[in-house]
Amino acid sequence: MKADNVVVTGLVQGVGFRWSARRAAERIGVRGWVRNRADGSVELHVEGDEERVAAMLAWLRRGPDGAVIGDLEVADIEPEGMESFEIRE
Repeated sequence: MKADNVVVTGLVQGVGFRWSARRAAERIGVRGWVRNRADGSVELHVEGDEERVAAMLAWLRRGPDGAVIGDLEVADIEPEGMESFEIRE
């Protein structure tokens, strides 16, 4: 089991990023959460097997239509044992 904390910067709020990320996570088969941050970035916790986490990171580098990805800050963290992928406020 692998887990990453990811902060995505760029034009990532107001473009349906969190909902698109949840759909992508469900399709890819990872668990975790996504939330907007006050600084305009989006933060995610992504966990699953290494290949699936890598696939989610690849999706995050592209983002949904309308998003302009500036950068991804990725940090390896401990899994939280999430059961699903949720949108957090």
